[in-house]
Amino acid sequence: MNRENHRGFRFDWITIVLFLLLVGFGWLNILSASHEGEITSYFDMSQLYGKHLVFIGLTFVLIVLILSLEAKFYERFASIIYIAAMLALVGLFIFGKDVNGARSWYGIGSMTIQPSEFAKFATALALAKYMSDLQTNMNSLKDQLRAVVIIMVPAILILLQNDAGSTLVYTSFFFVFYREGLQQIYLIIAVSTIVLAVLALKFGLIAAAVASVIVLIIVYFFRKKKRSSLIQSIVLLLVCIAFSAGVKLFYKHVLQPHQQNRISLWLRLEKDPVLLEKMKKEEAYNLIQSEQAISSGGLFGKGFLQGTRTTGKFVPEQETDYIFSTVGEEWGFLGSTLVVILFMVLIIRILYLAESQKSQFSRVYGYGVASVFFIHFTINTGMVMGLIPTVGIPLPFFSYGGSGLWGFTILLFIFIKLDSNKINEW
Repeated sequence: MNRENHRGFRFDWITIVLFLLLVGFGWLNILSASHEGEITSYFDMSQLYGKHLVFIGLTFVLIVLILSLEAKFYERFASIIYIAAMLALVGLFIFGKDVNGARSWYGIGSMTIQPSEFAKFATALALAKYMSDLQTNMNSLKDQLRAVVIIMVPAILILLQNDAGSTLVYTSFFFVFYREGLQQIYLIIAVSTIVLAVLALKFGLIAAAVASVIVLIIVYFFRKKKRSSLIQSIVLLLVCIAFSAGVKLFYKHVLQPHQQNRISLWLRLEKDPVLLEKMKKEEAYNLIQSEQAISSGGLFGKGFLQGTRTTGKFVPEQETDYIFSTVGEEWGFLGSTLVVILFMVLIIRILYLAESQKSQFSRVYGYGVASVFFIHFTINTGMVMGLIPTVGIPLPFFSYGGSGLWGFTILLFIFIKLDSNKINEW
């Protein structure tokens, strides 16, 4: 028999099993976070867990469709898929439905669809298509800027819909640039920019100036071809200080009050005890309740459906952005560690498979998938535990919602399909 007759057996079953474990465990936590009273039926469509179970069922139909298409389909039609996703985002400004202050959903009867969740895989495909083109040279500034435009178009459209959390996800694609040969200095500049911004907000321009000198030394160290002139060094130093001043202006005059408060609480900028207490009751309420739920779980947790803070509905949005607090309370430190391990193994497995690809398109797409999962997982769990400012971003395969579940499923299973075809790529 030829290999084509055994096509189904070439799928990476390790990745598929990890997917099934995460989806299954995610639904159990949605059940815990959303059930009210006695559970009479798991398919109760008046409850979120019943609706999500239907979403999961439709997910398997979606998987069959994704895997039934030829692998070359995704490369051949990557540009068309990207354009369609961008048009869907643009259409929100005309036909979109406002939910919690964000115009990010289409209303279809009693259901809503969030196009930004599907724009992620579309962007990953378009980026892989462009970067794998023989005419593209990622050492060329012109080609780098074109690749940045592919990322920034959906990011800006989503930001204009007042969905900063989903916008932040698109920064993950810059990791792909680094893998495909982008110079190391760009990564250093990106990290230095974040550090300068935090220092400028926390300690003011003096600390930022000191940090700028450190940046200058690091940049000088990585300039192997020639030494920086004194004038260049001074200009760079002034740019760093100007950037730090600009960060404070942006914080005070551009960010909305609730965004300022979240950053202020994270960096402990507010010194007035009265204002600080008010901010904790308003902006930090979700976070405080989430932290208390996680800490109450201890080592082994309170048990499935036994979380008092979860069943008491103390944590707002616990079935969506704060679903990890349910894991912490009911499954404890050990259960939370298991979830972290499952995500880390999934991401590492995707990276391993990406490196084994024979086509650049599949490799770039694989790195895009891993980067999206990494940024979602890191930001969501960090937010729930108070390690980073509160950002509205779901936990893949755990947070309630059909759009999120289907978007992540498409993102992952397109790569599984591409990986299954690597034997035929030569």
